[in-house]
Amino acid sequence: MTTFDFGNGPVPAHQHSNGGGWVADSASVADTAYVGPDARVYGNAWVYGDALVFGNARVFGNAQVYGNAEVFDNARVYSNARVAGNALVSNKARVFDNAWVSGDAKVYGKARVSGTALVSGYAQVYDNAWVSGTALVYGNAQVSDNAWVSGDAHVSGNDEVAEEDMFIEMNGWHFG
Repeated sequence: MTTFDFGNGPVPAHQHSNGGGWVADSASVADTAYVGPDARVYGNAWVYGDALVFGNARVFGNAQVYGNAEVFDNARVYSNARVAGNALVSNKARVFDNAWVSGDAKVYGKARVSGTALVSGYAQVYDNAWVSGTALVYGNAQVSDNAWVSGDAHVSGNDEVAEEDMFIEMNGWHFG
C-alpha cells in the first residue's frame, strides 16, 4: 500500500493519473480532472468534471471542485466549500465552511469566502477582502481591499466595495 503524508501523518494515497498530484484514497478525483504535481486532494474531497487543481493548491475536508473550475497557486478550498462552473480560486485565497464560488467568479489575493456565502456570476473578491455569513456577491460586483461583507448583505450588479476597512452587514452599511 502506498501512503502519503498530507500533514497529519501518512494515509493511503496515490498519484493522480492526470497530473501526478497526490490524492488520498479517501478522496474522489475524476480521471478527467487535473491534479498538478505539487497539488494535493485529501480527506473526503471531490474533484470532478474538467476541474483543475495545480500549483501548491489544496482541496480537502468535504470540499468539492467541479465543472471547469480552477484552484491554483497556494489557494485552499476546504470544509464543505464548493467551487464550480468556470470559477477561479488562486493566490493565497481561502474558500471554506459551506461557502460556494460559482459561475465565472474569481477569488484571489488573500481573500476569504466563508460561512454559507455565495460568490457567483462574474463577481470578484480579492486583496484582503472577506465575504462571510449568508452574504451574496454576484453579477459584476467587486469586493476588495480590506472590505468585509457579512450577514445577509447583497453586493450585486456593478457594485464595488473597496474602501479600507469597510464593513457591510445585514443589508446596511457600517463603516469600521
